[in-house]
Amino acid sequence: MSAVAPVGVAALLLVAACASDGGAPGDGGSSAVIITTTSAPSATDTATDVTTGEEPADASTAPPEPTEAPVDSTTSPPVVGDPRVAAVDVGTFERPVDLVPRPDEDVLYVVQQTGQVVRWERDGDDRRTVLDVGGRLSDGGEQGLLGLAFSPDGATAYVDFTASDGTTTIVEYAVAVDGTFDSASERVLLTVAQPYSNHNAGDLAVDHDGLLYVTLGDGGSGGDPQRVAHDPTSLLGSLLRIDPTPSGDRPYSIPPDNPFAGGPLVLGDGTTIEGAPEVFAWGLRNPWKIAFDPVTGELWIPDVGQNQFEEINVVGPTADRPAGWAHDFGWSAFEGTTRFNTDVADSGRTTPPVLTYPHGNDGCSISGGMPYRGTAIAELAPAFVYSDYCSGIVWALDLAGARNLVLADGFEGVTAIRADASGELYVLEAGGRIAQLVPA
Repeated sequence: MSAVAPVGVAALLLVAACASDGGAPGDGGSSAVIITTTSAPSATDTATDVTTGEEPADASTAPPEPTEAPVDSTTSPPVVGDPRVAAVDVGTFERPVDLVPRPDEDVLYVVQQTGQVVRWERDGDDRRTVLDVGGRLSDGGEQGLLGLAFSPDGATAYVDFTASDGTTTIVEYAVAVDGTFDSASERVLLTVAQPYSNHNAGDLAVDHDGLLYVTLGDGGSGGDPQRVAHDPTSLLGSLLRIDPTPSGDRPYSIPPDNPFAGGPLVLGDGTTIEGAPEVFAWGLRNPWKIAFDPVTGELWIPDVGQNQFEEINVVGPTADRPAGWAHDFGWSAFEGTTRFNTDVADSGRTTPPVLTYPHGNDGCSISGGMPYRGTAIAELAPAFVYSDYCSGIVWALDLAGARNLVLADGFEGVTAIRADASGELYVLEAGGRIAQLVPA
């Protein structure tokens, strides 16, 4: 592959409007800005979507228009410096798709799509496979071992994989002091049937209360054919939130503050919304990776687009609601901010993305990202650093200066950007390479 070149400011964007809560009940918005790129889609828009394996249905939609007159970012005074970064190769694994630190342990756990969790001590490059479910997977494309999260005390691990029949399977394991997963302790928390092989999402996250967040795509194919994403009675196309503690004959409990924990959600205007008790947010297409900001508590949800736009969503907590509570992110009524399936009603309560970019030179499949809260690249914080599988570009959405900075280019098949316990960032490639972002 080509070398990764450190670069400065590029691809400045148009600031469209301050983000709001989009009318979603009970939750505030973010201090971020709604941004849309200025470049038009290129001829590559007609290529197959790498993370969906589907041909675009329609490439005729124009990019969204900004809701206000654009701000010329090139003449605005910089709020932070222009960080320059380099990528240092730190390891090679087999199809890495996730990298997770375990609480109170100075090591990293690498998730290989082929079914293994590898405990990795970078000092000395000591590696040990602590879980192998490779013989139980449907592996390939968007299937396989996809996500890992630890409980706040590190004593329990949760993994997300697609079983041999394609079913999304969430499993719990006890973790020994030395990081070994106890296979005898395996407990299946949740299974969700998948109608197609793509759009499995598969990321997991645990909050400070030990509640488990599970991302699920819209079931696959293309264009949300079953129209499930806008329907919170379906687990597909949603962000789930469960308490892993068993309850009665169920292997998990429903947090009492989930939107539908007590039945239908009644809005202030009297509108009633039916939903499954596990569903925390909905209107998602394929949220491959999500991330909580450890400082602000904001929840970042990049969502892979259909054939025109990639998007990044962010929602913050309020005094009485956790981040993400009852948000509808718009799919498949909208792709980004553009109307998509016209037979899906616009509820008027959708939360708009804070950033969209069209398919073309910038990519075609957002790989997720992380809020940067490290110290090695001082000028970078605060920023949301993200990438795209197709373009291999790493950007930083500068949260203070409302700019989108190209940090590095030349990656191939980026599957994730993740952080270690210190907040420093790593770029994972489907080909196996893991690189750390460092000051140039």
